[in-house]
Amino acid sequence: MILKRLYRVAMIAVAITAWVNAGATIPPGYYDQLDGKSGQALKDAVHNLVKQHTTLSYGSLWLYFADTDCRPEDHKKVWDMYSDKTYYFRGGTSGVSGMHKEHSLPKSWWGGYDETQGYAGYTDINHLYPANGDANMAKSNYPMGEVSTTTFDNGVTKVGHPKTGQGGGCSWVFEPDDRYKGDFARTYFYMACAYQDYNWRYTYMMTNNSWKTLNEWSIDLLCRWARNDAVSDKEVDRNDAVQRSQNNRNPFIDIPMLFEYIWGDRQGQVFYLSDAGADTTSYTGDPELIAPTQGTVLDFGEVAIGKTLEYTLYVKGRGLTNPLSLQLYLYDYEMFSIPVTTISRTMANSVEGYPLKVTYTPTAIGNHTARLLVSDGGLVGSVGVELRARCVEVPHLSRLTALPASDISESGYTANWQAASEQVDYYIITRTVYNKDSGESRTESFSTDNSEETTFKFDDRHANESHTYSVQSYRLGYVSEPSNVITIDSSGLTGIEADKPLQVLALEGGILIKCSENVGDAIVYDMSGRVVRHISNLTDDTVIELPRGIYLLKTTTSRSAWKVAVR
Repeated sequence: MILKRLYRVAMIAVAITAWVNAGATIPPGYYDQLDGKSGQALKDAVHNLVKQHTTLSYGSLWLYFADTDCRPEDHKKVWDMYSDKTYYFRGGTSGVSGMHKEHSLPKSWWGGYDETQGYAGYTDINHLYPANGDANMAKSNYPMGEVSTTTFDNGVTKVGHPKTGQGGGCSWVFEPDDRYKGDFARTYFYMACAYQDYNWRYTYMMTNNSWKTLNEWSIDLLCRWARNDAVSDKEVDRNDAVQRSQNNRNPFIDIPMLFEYIWGDRQGQVFYLSDAGADTTSYTGDPELIAPTQGTVLDFGEVAIGKTLEYTLYVKGRGLTNPLSLQLYLYDYEMFSIPVTTISRTMANSVEGYPLKVTYTPTAIGNHTARLLVSDGGLVGSVGVELRARCVEVPHLSRLTALPASDISESGYTANWQAASEQVDYYIITRTVYNKDSGESRTESFSTDNSEETTFKFDDRHANESHTYSVQSYRLGYVSEPSNVITIDSSGLTGIEADKPLQVLALEGGILIKCSENVGDAIVYDMSGRVVRHISNLTDDTVIELPRGIYLLKTTTSRSAWKVAVR
């Protein structure tokens, strides 16, 4: 037992070479509020520290990825932790073909952009990474784990059945490459602190009844991954870039041993910054500005004319002796606004800092830039924040066509729809679940990570439920008209909303087609998705003979399909 313990300590020493990463540009005093705390109080202190950050807009994330996730040898090349494929940034907010904006902690676990819990986690770049689209689709919203039987493997990302004791009840897990396991572990540590107050819908790795937020099997896994894969230069550089983007950091990258005090081998011990090689809370030095730092950029991305977008920039210092002065200047500063021009030293020196609202209200199409100057407070010099934005025309969004569900089973199904014909940011799937036993229903919304996805997998269906879904596209704050409605009833069969001028009538041994105008070719599917008839130039009063069963009829001109039962 003693030899085993010594070996474990030695492994930790090899994996984690320093208490505090010397290469990181951590603002002085940033971690002061963690000093002298242990257990739940320490985790709460981490939560209070990192939760206060600039909430980015989802549409602008690719602009930030160009800074946070570029290769050091070539800043135009994307650093993808999900595949070894080579991708290049192409500028703007439209992203990179073949890549997704991936929530490493799946957004469906808490509801994504659910207004009741806020948008911060939905766009928090600390857990959002550019990801190979195929790998992202394969990993779905599965928990992380170690794969025993592989169903997907691209050399970097594995998906498959979990090893014994893992998965949290899910039949599938996602296993990253060994060189990134520590990256993802420290990402999950951050999320478990930053959003510990969330109500988790999926509890594969999370729990709603413990201050630790992570459940026991995931704690064991993530601690092991963090010990075996030390903090890399990639993580340190990314942490600095995240600070420039949203004004907070991942403490588990800056202080690699911190997780041991909350979930690991040092649980219950008091954490001291002096032991970690960082400054203590006793500060008598010159006035300093902790946030924002020089080089901070607020990029609002694209905003439609007539819309307003607001970011919150936390202004925080220590030892400030005078009020801080704020000034917008240069170029298009009239397009931006702030509610105050001074911040009291008391507010700026507080643990929370001052939440400064920075608003972009464009009055003309085009690119706009300005600077926000933070000065005085007793500081030597000043700090400048760069403001960027682009105003574009109001988008036109067409009504989408929802398609029949596929992969229907007792526990789930996949929602499908046709891709939008115009540029969109992502899709919103609105689902209503009817419980036939209680007569109750609930309506909830989900979103895709990008505009390339035209499917969404649900794995929480029960036998006594009937589900419906419709789809909308989203672009710059605008949402399209809802699509037709698809129904999955308790028997697993799908029904589709009617679409004039086409009518389909059931006959004995077949169906009768009634159409008042040319509806083009028609295809008849059985409920497994197999094509059973193909009719060219469908005409009025066409009779199609079919065996008894349930069928779907789709024409080239209709927005949706018909369901009909042949008896």
